[in-house]
Amino acid sequence: MGWCESRAREGPGFWASVRIKGMKNRNELSRPAPRGRGIIVPMITPLLDRDTLDVAGLERHIERLLGGGVHGVFALGSTGEAPSLSRRLRCELVERVCGLVDGRVPVLVGVNETSLVEGVQFAEHAAGAGAAALVLSTPGYYLVSQAELTAYYEAIIPQLPLPVFLYNIPSLTKLSIEPETVQRAAELPGVLGLKDTSRDMIYFHKVHRLMADRPDFALLVGPEQLLAEAVMMGAHGGVHTGSNIWPRLYVDLYEAAAARDLDRVNQLQKTVMQLSTSIYGDMRYAANIKGAKCALSLMGICRDTLAEPFQPFDEARRQQVHAALADLGLLGSRRPQSADTPVQRAS
Repeated sequence: MGWCESRAREGPGFWASVRIKGMKNRNELSRPAPRGRGIIVPMITPLLDRDTLDVAGLERHIERLLGGGVHGVFALGSTGEAPSLSRRLRCELVERVCGLVDGRVPVLVGVNETSLVEGVQFAEHAAGAGAAALVLSTPGYYLVSQAELTAYYEAIIPQLPLPVFLYNIPSLTKLSIEPETVQRAAELPGVLGLKDTSRDMIYFHKVHRLMADRPDFALLVGPEQLLAEAVMMGAHGGVHTGSNIWPRLYVDLYEAAAARDLDRVNQLQKTVMQLSTSIYGDMRYAANIKGAKCALSLMGICRDTLAEPFQPFDEARRQQVHAALADLGLLGSRRPQSADTPVQRAS
């Protein structure tokens, strides 16, 4: 059955089909491509144990995200614990996510392999399962130069079966994609944009300036605290851990920022800051992943089980998250309908 132990299902199309030329096999395929706009949720991976998906929790989570109006879902990013999951489980997750989403929004899949060959093989599995695009991390472990990183992109991207977002997350990979490297990589066919989780607005502005003549190149920001600022300065959307917890809040903030509705932005920004500060705090030791899973378990969506090396929040932190959710009005219903009118607070 190929690279993965489980068989991929042929998934439905996403949005409008586009014909990608100039890359291996792509000139023979009509593949849907996401426009790289709006809120794309970096999904947590619901688990029963370290190597077993919580399938029922996954279904509840996906339905809740789509009900919150998100514009896409991203499986197997850092929030999804991708580096900690087995190959078999990652393959199963991609198949199930594509099947459950069923074409309602684009599904993006992270490619985090340190081996170029295995990265291509996993990308082929994601394509067969019905994914719309890939999110390509920089190779980890070794320290490489920007020239070597450019050569890596030139080697792997033409072999990938789907369009690609570059992924800049130097806090984890220890390698930043310099703005000039982004510009060079963007010349390769099929590169759709950049997901930037550097937390560096100077970096963002440099990339935005270099790509000013490429309106088709999407800039997505990772830190939710910077979503509104970045969108009003030219970003096209965001990929935020907190959107797992309250998807409608982030959709509303994106739309307000895109419309330059400053009063609404200021109101919603305060809520985003409250959520991120009270649920995951300083972000050390994957607190965002632990906090999101803890919150979702308290909201009845899925368990808070994590894959090693991480452990769930202890009881004291769990009580803090419970209090934070109650203060946000998120415990009285599993799907608040509006970020402006929270559901009735838990007693």
